[in-house]
Amino acid sequence: YGKNTIKFLRLHREGKKHFVKEVEVCTHLRLTSAHEYLDGNNSLVIPTDTIKNIVLVLAKKNGIPTLEQFAIDICKHFMTTFCQVAYVKTYIQEVPWQRLHENGVPHIHSFICVPDGIRFCEVEQCRNGPLVVFAGIKDLKLMKTTQSGFEGFYKNEHTTLPERNDRILCGELFCKWSYGECRDFDFDYVWYMNKIRECILEAFAGPPDCGKYSASYQKTVNDIQMLVLSKVSQVQVIEAVLNNTFYNVVDMKNLGLTNDKEVLVPVETPYGSCACTLGRKKFLEG
Repeated sequence: YGKNTIKFLRLHREGKKHFVKEVEVCTHLRLTSAHEYLDGNNSLVIPTDTIKNIVLVLAKKNGIPTLEQFAIDICKHFMTTFCQVAYVKTYIQEVPWQRLHENGVPHIHSFICVPDGIRFCEVEQCRNGPLVVFAGIKDLKLMKTTQSGFEGFYKNEHTTLPERNDRILCGELFCKWSYGECRDFDFDYVWYMNKIRECILEAFAGPPDCGKYSASYQKTVNDIQMLVLSKVSQVQVIEAVLNNTFYNVVDMKNLGLTNDKEVLVPVETPYGSCACTLGRKKFLEG
């Protein structure tokens, strides 16, 4: 049980310059007994309102150095403070505020919300067990208008889909990766300096002057995973899910026009989805 959607903004001031982190936190606990479920005995139950207040107090006292570190702080607090807690998991996602720039100059206290994917993390720990840290990005909407096709697929009497060697590839991407058992990680360094998000975009789009052909949504998902694993040594396992948006060309013959893939409409439902989990052999075997 636990508390979901604890939303708050943490403002940090360094003189005139301000820094913001707006987050949504979900924290769930498992207790060493189930008396509250079986017997109606609530003596060991930590109220969800208390869980919420603890999260807010930790944000006030410790700040949010990184999403991952804040999630670790929350897990450690429940493990070290409450002997009846057997397991804790904390999920945090960040509102994508970016510092506003005017003529290339960063503003000291103004920000803009840019919906270019939501960074999140998840930390879990069992009593007497290691901290396990996951991170990821979700709601990342991507599109390329060519260099994508789907040919040579299995066909039978139920197949009506035509083969295509030039189509729009569009979808909403979810990626989640594991750092394994973490010790003294600089999570922001991995995120910003190793540029995981940029690896995802590079694998999806290809070189800016010519692009990269995608034989399927599945191949694109695998390309993303392989590039992240090849460039970011700290990532051990990466899961990727691409929910696809298909576009149909509008038939304009009755309007006396030829529509050469210039006006298209999205197919809202049903939509396709593909998912894959890929990891380093030594980690999976371990």
